[in-house]
Amino acid sequence: MLKTALYLIPVPLGDTPVEQVLPSYNREVIAGIRHFIVENVRSARRFLKKSNPDICIDDLTFYELNRHTEATEVSEFLEPLRQGYATGVISEAGCPAVADPGADVVAIAQREHLPVVPLVGPSSILMSLMASGFNGQSFAFQGYLPIEAGERIKRIKQLEQRVYAEGQTQIFIETPYRNHKMIEDLVRACRPHTRLCVAADISCPDESIRTLSLGEWAKTKYDYQKTPAIFLLYK
Repeated sequence: MLKTALYLIPVPLGDTPVEQVLPSYNREVIAGIRHFIVENVRSARRFLKKSNPDICIDDLTFYELNRHTEATEVSEFLEPLRQGYATGVISEAGCPAVADPGADVVAIAQREHLPVVPLVGPSSILMSLMASGFNGQSFAFQGYLPIEAGERIKRIKQLEQRVYAEGQTQIFIETPYRNHKMIEDLVRACRPHTRLCVAADISCPDESIRTLSLGEWAKTKYDYQKTPAIFLLYK
């Protein structure tokens, strides 16, 4: 019988087959859960059906947790767990609670001493770091950098300073329509020999993970307009 806990259930990063990136144990856990806290109900239902074709979606209860959710609602989503029912958390892609609204419900569970169980699955942040050739002993994920041009350049220069002062890999993410501008800003703001890794479509058929100096990026043709990209900066 499945232990009563809040299970953090990873999701493939794209259309990669579930069995290629998730262990079979995850499917066993999913089969034992009837209450799910999800970022998007429609995509969560699709993922659950792919993971376990025999699952009866109509028997499940979904609580939607995203940027539109009122903060006062989040605690209520844990009521099934408080009553002894295993509950799952599902993000849109990758690992829940990492750069993800699921972190809010996990924080409440921890405050109330409710068991939390993270399951194994793909993380674009860690997988890009693994493949970058950069320092994996000391790194920081910065999320999204400022949109305003002046603030973004200022932030980029601060991160490059940390790269050289602390030997720490700096990781951040960008939306598809701003990926090219991000590379242009990095080329303009940083030293030519500072290295940049750009990772996109990780674990998917069109996966691209490329590390070059910024001087080389300035001369390189690239196309990252169709998918979010992970950027890693190092000396």
